[in-house]
Amino acid sequence: MAHFTLRSLTLTGFLLLAGCSSLPDQADETVGWNAQKLYSEAKESMSDGAWDRAIKMFEKLEARYPYGRYAQQAQLEVAYAYYKSNEPASAIAACDRFVKLHPNHPNVDYAYYLKGLANFNEDLGLLGALANQDLSERDPKATRESFNTFRELSQRFPDSKYTPDATLRMRYLVNALASYEVHVARYYYDRGAYVAAANRAQSAVKDFPQSPALEEALFLMVKSYDALKMNDLRDDADRVLHKNFPKSRYFSPNGVAVNDRPWWKMW
Repeated sequence: MAHFTLRSLTLTGFLLLAGCSSLPDQADETVGWNAQKLYSEAKESMSDGAWDRAIKMFEKLEARYPYGRYAQQAQLEVAYAYYKSNEPASAIAACDRFVKLHPNHPNVDYAYYLKGLANFNEDLGLLGALANQDLSERDPKATRESFNTFRELSQRFPDSKYTPDATLRMRYLVNALASYEVHVARYYYDRGAYVAAANRAQSAVKDFPQSPALEEALFLMVKSYDALKMNDLRDDADRVLHKNFPKSRYFSPNGVAVNDRPWWKMW
């Protein structure tokens, strides 16, 4: 009898739990909302700057109504909401997903632009930050990815309204990447790794010939080759430095490159 009662109680408890699990979630205010209602609420949350709530609404919309124009728009809008909530990795992932799912969407250019922005802001301030860290350990991955995304946008959608701004940002990013190479070259030079310094400076000269960092790159080549007693290479770099920057800040009054102050510390 006791054995039967115990089994009965166990079965009753199981049925009660199962019944509770089948009840609607009373805490979810969105139960029963249609796609338009979810989208409207998400947009209103974005207008109020409630990015976390907007993200939840967009994700619920896509989960419940995965097909149709509201779902497509939600996939793009949630990327912006992640971007505004300072979650660049999630924003980039959402942009990549949108491009993959809707490569011919009329707003796919915006997905490229937003992805570029997310990477751009993640590594923004590269020039200022470089002075306070171990330069050999910094990886400007986000800078390169931002540049590549903006370049793809400008090439695929030259008439896009986002392309002019992307082009301007690309110019900044080129200078940032060049300055990174020069800073690493200086890092190596200051530590006596003259071969590595010369190679990194040479890379900056080769890859970013129009950058403001070119002047210091040439100067570091002169100094590194001089330290290595590679006089021919030193003189070649010095000639290029004099030709391109006849009034270089690195020259002494007699025309010899002696100033160790980098261009980014001149203000």
